[in-house]
Amino acid sequence: MLYIGQPLKRFEDLGLVTGHGSFVDDIQLPDMLYAAVLRSSHAHARIRFIDSSVARHSPGVVAVLTGEDLAGVLKDVPTRAMAGGWEVAEMNAVEQPVLARGNVCYAGQPVAIVVAQNRYQARDAMERIRAEYEPLPPLLDPLAAMQADVTPIHQELGTNVGLRVYHEGGDVASAFSQADRVVQQRYQVQRLAPVPLETRGVAAHYQPQEDFLTVWNSTQAPHRVRRYLAELLNRSEERMRVVAADVGGGFGEKGCMFPEDVVIPYLSLILGRPVKWAGDRQETMLTFHGRGHAVDVEAAVKRDGSILGMRVRIIADLGAYFLLSTPAVPFLASHRVAGPYHIPAMRVEVLGVLTNKPPTGAYRGAGGPEAAFCMERTVDLIAQDLKLDPVMVRRKNFIPPDAFPYTTPTGVTYDSGNYAQGLDRALELAEYRRWREEGQRTRHSDAPRIGVGVATVVKASGAYGDYRTDSARVTIAPTGQITAYTGVSPHGQGSGTTFAQIVADALGVSPTEVQVRHGDTAIFPAGGGTGASRGLTVGGSALYAVLQDARQKLARLASHLLPCPAENLVFQSGHVRNHRNPEQVMPFAALAAAAYDEALLPADLSVGLDFSGTYTLPGNPYAFGAHVAVVEVDRQTGEVSLLQYVAVHDCGRIINPKLVEGQMYGGIVQGLGQALTEGIVYTPEGQPLTGSLLDYAVPKAAAIPHLILETMETLSPTNPLGVKGIGELPTVAAPVAVANAVMDALRPIGVRHIDTPLTPEKIWRALHGAVGG
Repeated sequence: MLYIGQPLKRFEDLGLVTGHGSFVDDIQLPDMLYAAVLRSSHAHARIRFIDSSVARHSPGVVAVLTGEDLAGVLKDVPTRAMAGGWEVAEMNAVEQPVLARGNVCYAGQPVAIVVAQNRYQARDAMERIRAEYEPLPPLLDPLAAMQADVTPIHQELGTNVGLRVYHEGGDVASAFSQADRVVQQRYQVQRLAPVPLETRGVAAHYQPQEDFLTVWNSTQAPHRVRRYLAELLNRSEERMRVVAADVGGGFGEKGCMFPEDVVIPYLSLILGRPVKWAGDRQETMLTFHGRGHAVDVEAAVKRDGSILGMRVRIIADLGAYFLLSTPAVPFLASHRVAGPYHIPAMRVEVLGVLTNKPPTGAYRGAGGPEAAFCMERTVDLIAQDLKLDPVMVRRKNFIPPDAFPYTTPTGVTYDSGNYAQGLDRALELAEYRRWREEGQRTRHSDAPRIGVGVATVVKASGAYGDYRTDSARVTIAPTGQITAYTGVSPHGQGSGTTFAQIVADALGVSPTEVQVRHGDTAIFPAGGGTGASRGLTVGGSALYAVLQDARQKLARLASHLLPCPAENLVFQSGHVRNHRNPEQVMPFAALAAAAYDEALLPADLSVGLDFSGTYTLPGNPYAFGAHVAVVEVDRQTGEVSLLQYVAVHDCGRIINPKLVEGQMYGGIVQGLGQALTEGIVYTPEGQPLTGSLLDYAVPKAAAIPHLILETMETLSPTNPLGVKGIGELPTVAAPVAVANAVMDALRPIGVRHIDTPLTPEKIWRALHGAVGG
């Protein structure tokens, strides 16, 4: 039996659902101390003074630190120096101090930290710290912040422009001169909170006698945390261990490092005791956001819907500081804006602007949803202005299957695909024509308006630079027990299950005989973590490559012992047999035991079964998704109801259909939140109005319609498994599929575009003539 392609249940789930998971806040150690963080109540202000005297003498308090205590002691929170494949014209990366010094630059910025015997004492003492500020005018609008006459937030920079990226390919001037029409629109892609189920948290335990520091961190990349901590704390990586055991969701946010990730290990070092900080929901939501782009698009088109060229200008709201992924997102959006279309000429400019808000960074899709929203809305507007069917416009401009590998004018190379096939199947499943006709009927009655929206998108897997490289190790004990080690560090993807399936097929055993270990720098020396849909494409490929070495050695040994030619051997059902002579067979466990008996080995084989290696993805595979949404808009209230939702995804070879289905559900639901309910909102003073789940509206299960999901397989030539990523792809398509459906319902009353989230209030105003055009 082959296990790749089988819908196995996740092996990881039993422990989690029975309460045996191990998360950061589960860590309990003798003499553990607890930390609480004082955060700025202002979006922009000078710190006049911080008086912590009362807090220092409060019951149970062991230490209080402010920014001044850390000046010259701890470096700032690291950001990524973009080099190697990152064509950045200008970058003024502003690193965030671990604790604010001099100024605060967003509401929620860490100002001081208290350590006490328990979390309640820490919290009480934190509230006794007296911080006095001199408020400064906050800059919240990136368009206003980038003006020349505005005082920079960080005056030493002399500007609020933190990043410039520029791409141009093809003859843009000629494309616009030949156009029959130029379609223009500005789009606002709102800031979002990733909302992982487990909030951020970190614990640290320094053992002075061994001079060894152990850190537990709810992170997507423990090896990266160790590397940066070693630098910031001036320690050898060999004297440190970072553990990311069970991580309750990351969505990109936990791929960054934050002030608490640095100061908690530092406190453990100086106090010589375990210290833990577990952030609450509000702390997590106030300190990091995704998205936040304003995009101007001009498309030069012919009357038949052909796109000749595009000019795109992206204004990215970076927030007050750069975190690790802050510069990557606008850069990736600038690359990915071409979508699945053959566009001969493009000019894309990105300006990343510093504002008095929390830093932004990667959130599920990392530039893909931002880019796709603008492209897919523009395709619908092209169809609307030219009185064409939006499906026809997409088909007209799709990259054909025989054009791969295809390089876009923005410099991205797509590996493989059959976009028209995926779209056609989605339309068939959605009964597209029937719903179109139903929508036409509702436009001439008092019934709720029906709209149909389509989105066709692509999404890369594997990112850039060293993120395309990862390592793996496989050991086989004399008993036949197999252990696979990976630098991938999952946070809900089910990598333990899919990796076990890959091992099982390569060695002819059951997945239950495979243990997959990850998330601990003590058991595996290096790893890129999990993000950018790289789990299978990079980590899985690294494991596959190592397994080929393992199988080759095992086959050589079996050939010697049976004896028979190695090419005749098959590994199947826990045995190795000669497929030409079924009587020549031995159990896998016996073969493994023989590998440890020098007397049984041929002269060219060494004792033992321990294999390791590194794999580098030569180029990103690009997955494709086609979504069709059907909505009903209530004329009286503006409420949107989803009547039908269909998604077809091409994610290359599918290792586990059940896990792919789970990723599709999760990604679509997050996309629905962006489309309809979610958004970070600030007052003019920079105070967050949506800083908790009381007022930040994530989708509820009861509001999610039945999803019709299907997959197709166009194998990627970029990796030995032929896989493409699926974890982020649905999130790229879902927001704009729903937005296109709602705009289709409102188009007859003259509404051209409404920015997300498409709340009932916005739609009610459009229906009653308050907005439109």
